[in-house]
Amino acid sequence: MFETFSIFQLNMHFMKKIPKEAEAANILVGEVDFLNYPIVGFTRLLHPQLMGDLTEVPVPTKFIFFLLGPKGNQNKFHEIGRSIATLMSDEVFHDVAYHARNREDLLAGIDEFLDQVTVLPPGEWDPSIRIEPPQSVPSQTSRKTAPSGLTPSGKAEFEEEVEESHGDDPCLQRTGRFFGGLIDDVKRKVPFYGSDFKDVLHVQCIASFVFLYFACLTPIITFGGLLGDATNNNMAAFESILAGAICGVVYALCAGQPLTILGSTGPVLVFETITFQFCHDMGLDYLELRFWIGMWTGLILIVMTAFDLSALVRYITRFTEESFALLISLIFIKEAIAKVINIKDKYPINFHPNLFYPCDCLVSNNATNLTYMYPIEGRTRQWSNFTKMDCNDLEGKLVGEGCIEYKADVFFLSILLFIGTFTLAYSLKSMRNSAFFPSFVRSIISDFAVLIAIMSMVAIDAGFGLGTPKLEVPDNFAPTKPGRAWVINPVGKNPWWTIIAAIVPSLLATILIFMDQQITAVIVNRKENKLKKGKGYHLDLFIVALLIMVCSLLGLPWFVAATVLSINHVMSLKQESECTAPGERPKFLGVREQRVTGITIFFVIGMSVLLTSVLKALPMPVLYGVFLYMGVSSLRGMQVVDRMTLWFMPQKYQPDFMYLRHVRTARVHIFTVIQVLCLACLWVIKTIKSISIAFPLMVLAMCFVRKGMDWVFSQNELKWLDDIMPESHSRAKEDAKKQEKEEVEGEESMLIDPNKYTPGHVNLPLQTGSFINIPVDRVTVGMEMEPVNISEEMAKTTLWKTIVANESSSNLQGDHAK
Repeated sequence: MFETFSIFQLNMHFMKKIPKEAEAANILVGEVDFLNYPIVGFTRLLHPQLMGDLTEVPVPTKFIFFLLGPKGNQNKFHEIGRSIATLMSDEVFHDVAYHARNREDLLAGIDEFLDQVTVLPPGEWDPSIRIEPPQSVPSQTSRKTAPSGLTPSGKAEFEEEVEESHGDDPCLQRTGRFFGGLIDDVKRKVPFYGSDFKDVLHVQCIASFVFLYFACLTPIITFGGLLGDATNNNMAAFESILAGAICGVVYALCAGQPLTILGSTGPVLVFETITFQFCHDMGLDYLELRFWIGMWTGLILIVMTAFDLSALVRYITRFTEESFALLISLIFIKEAIAKVINIKDKYPINFHPNLFYPCDCLVSNNATNLTYMYPIEGRTRQWSNFTKMDCNDLEGKLVGEGCIEYKADVFFLSILLFIGTFTLAYSLKSMRNSAFFPSFVRSIISDFAVLIAIMSMVAIDAGFGLGTPKLEVPDNFAPTKPGRAWVINPVGKNPWWTIIAAIVPSLLATILIFMDQQITAVIVNRKENKLKKGKGYHLDLFIVALLIMVCSLLGLPWFVAATVLSINHVMSLKQESECTAPGERPKFLGVREQRVTGITIFFVIGMSVLLTSVLKALPMPVLYGVFLYMGVSSLRGMQVVDRMTLWFMPQKYQPDFMYLRHVRTARVHIFTVIQVLCLACLWVIKTIKSISIAFPLMVLAMCFVRKGMDWVFSQNELKWLDDIMPESHSRAKEDAKKQEKEEVEGEESMLIDPNKYTPGHVNLPLQTGSFINIPVDRVTVGMEMEPVNISEEMAKTTLWKTIVANESSSNLQGDHAK
């Protein structure tokens, strides 16, 4: 068995599917002719040993199970071996086998497995049919209990605790020290700073960079154009690119959570629009007033950091997070579709090509070429007979509905490029879990899905050559508005009192920046993402505050955490197990936490002014398709979206969501309706310009709406549907501790009082207040209870004996017939 063997004889391909440091359990069954009764042995080796080619792969053996029996029972022995293999694959029995000290411990583990196992009747299911593995495996913690299941206090040993939310996160606890939270964040992140640059060494990070580069550049330029229209080019596309380069690189280098992506957001654009309109109406200098608003905002955010007010994030639960994230996703989807439809305004479609539309050449009386070309009858000529070239030569202007140059092909090709980009990117991203190609090829295709989609659609667009709208990038390094300086003069044209008055809008800006930044940070830091390098809410807010002050000084747009971009950054860096056994779904391992992708993305965005010839070849419909992909893909995994789909499902077809096991469906629907109504209010307030300034207040109000839901739903319902609010969580724990204390005190009051001993008797207090005396020689004390073996007890029952007797008689009749 221990002879030298060639590694090439083993299944090295299967070895790639096995986790590192795995150990084997060899299960050996067989039949021999010199035994009358089966012999069974189960061995656990003190040190795992390689046993040659006994195992299919070169994995050290930890357990050996062997079963030898008489001839004629091969099928029975084979099924026993399969049963032992099933036992060893169970998480709980696996731990029992590692820690068992005697035969009784193993039997107790088998009994526990039999209590929990799901049995399929042989007549109801064909064993040859393969059962697909579940999407997610539930936790087995509740099974790891003592036989009694009770602690000395009478409580269940593994009683189900309230699920921890980010309100219990030590990163969000008030320190009571000046800048204490910021200092703790720095201490928490410094040990991982070196690994933040080493962990980038993977091809997945290259794919993430390419995807996020286009995903970040497009909204920066798009929002820059909108900002230019809203502020009369005081800030436009070029200022947005420069702000992205500065803020993105600095934030990725210094932030506590570098996976968060900064960007221009819709709420900030609304705030800038309202501020400019106010300055225009009041005759104030926009950039000067904006400078003081930015300085006050940055100062207030720094004060909030100094007093650990980022701890208020504890009150932002899943209810608020998902509502805000869903709103931003819907904005991305809506804007992507609207932008594509708006292409037909520049490239119109003639829906009635068979009708006649007039088109005349309108020439002024002062046209210089009119007398030269037509010296006699110039002004009485039929101008509708002129061609476009003739009209241009006469310095005329074509007027009439028939003069519009229709370009229907451009619009329809734009629609195809838009749909093709989204469909191809979404399909290729799902390639990782498909049945096509080897796993390595599937992983590469999935990682580079967006890049493949962009390159494919760009090639198709170039092949048609129809002149679809392209990405517009500034050509030179200069402010968009002529005469505007790079550094803003803080005391120029505006009156002195505007410095103090700027505090009022800065308070609204503070609420907006804080909610936008911290909600995104909470979503990125959720425990579902399995981040390992810690968080930095205080440090993130401090860096954003400094960047807002710098951007206000330079007259650049403010950049804060962009929800959809950050979610897609995390999703593009997710790790899944490569060593998955055949038939099992890959396990989510975590995220590649590093800083390099963020630094590289925004550095290259800053250098985009040098790549204008390349970037101008990108069709805008392709980038709108990327927008749609980001909006739709970020919806994946949102619990609110899952709950909304339940509206359209009969109850018997609903998925096995955990919260549906503990909360009635009607209550789930009520919770979802309240959340959707809040989302609708956010959408309406954002859409109506006259009240859009109240958007940050409405986001803040959602926290109070969630607080009020404590009066509508029980804490147990909210535990499964949402996160528990900090006070409610603390109150629930305090109530549980109080109840347990009362029970313990009650039990102690029932114990024997040493001061009331009667010699030779035991005094037990009764509920009536009197005592009962029991002679000591009649009292027996048992410290332990014998464990109950279910298998042995079942074998003693009359029902089991009847079944065995019937089976034995049928076997005898069969042998007699033979």
